[in-house]
Amino acid sequence: LVPAIARPDPDGGYELIAGHRRHHASELAGKETMPVIVRDLDDDAATIIMVDSNLQREELLPSERAFAYKMKLEAMKHQGARTDLTSTQVGRKLENRESREILAEQVGQSRNQISRFIRLTELIPTLLDMVDERKIAFNPAVELSYLKKEEQTLLLEAMDSEQATPSLSQAQRLKKFSQQKMLSLDVMRAVMSEEKKTDLD
Repeated sequence: LVPAIARPDPDGGYELIAGHRRHHASELAGKETMPVIVRDLDDDAATIIMVDSNLQREELLPSERAFAYKMKLEAMKHQGARTDLTSTQVGRKLENRESREILAEQVGQSRNQISRFIRLTELIPTLLDMVDERKIAFNPAVELSYLKKEEQTLLLEAMDSEQATPSLSQAQRLKKFSQQKMLSLDVMRAVMSEEKKTDLD
């Protein structure tokens, strides 16, 4: 129904930009060919098309969405004020805020929500996996992304020893202690061992 998109490879042949799963499905179905649109695309335009194609998928993990938004935003900023592939290149670069507004409009999310997703890319891989596995909720994860990488590693130890993951209010307190340069393993354990509001209820 939808042709894949490729660009000419300078070394010969083509590079598939969007349609990798369609290509795999065609191979499984024993198809010799599949419909593909070939375009001359620079790296930024190719990135935007690839990300847009991936964002169409039904089930995206929070980490996939986070890195997709981040990649698309970077490409949009490099590309300038161009938001489609037909208009002429505009000389000035997009401001960060403008890029986020355009992206927010395109994906049907608020600019704030885009920023929150992108914050997840600051998490260490183990914590990000826990978000994908729904062991840590989205909102606390955004707060935890403000902790330094070494603090995030210590947090794993605190979570393990307390057998708990932080609630939103606990994550906010951990972030505050981090900003005040007072976050240690003992502080983390103390915060994590507090009874959560829901437990008290």
